[in-house]
Amino acid sequence: MNRVLTADIADLNRLVEIDSEVIGNSSRREFIKRAIENGQCLIAKEEEEIAGFLIHDTSFFECAFISLVIVSPSKRRRGFASLLMDYMVKSSATEKIFSSTNRSNTGMQKVFHSNGFVESGIVENLDDGDPEVVYFKKRTMVS
Repeated sequence: MNRVLTADIADLNRLVEIDSEVIGNSSRREFIKRAIENGQCLIAKEEEEIAGFLIHDTSFFECAFISLVIVSPSKRRRGFASLLMDYMVKSSATEKIFSSTNRSNTGMQKVFHSNGFVESGIVENLDDGDPEVVYFKKRTMVS
């Protein structure tokens, strides 16, 4: 059974391993650690194995912002990014949820679109020659 949980500090090494598989180094270790300590890191589990994680905060104009979604390469295209994003949106502390990805990251753009996010703007000059596309979704209230 697949499920989403808030990450615990005991998950740190595995999350850094997954991140390293994707980006090729462990440079985001402290960033991931801070997110866990602040309760801003969600993990997706398949049975007892961590398949991926999501980091979020509310520092983007006091709105929720998904700053990182990472799924282990061996677990991709099995719904884990969507599972994490759906959980985060439904449990968001704010009504508006934003995120972003590079224009060159077409895979992540497809994930945003398939999860009901819409393009909200472009930020130039973060990465030379590869603008950042900002995405938005409004949390719907369940009655």
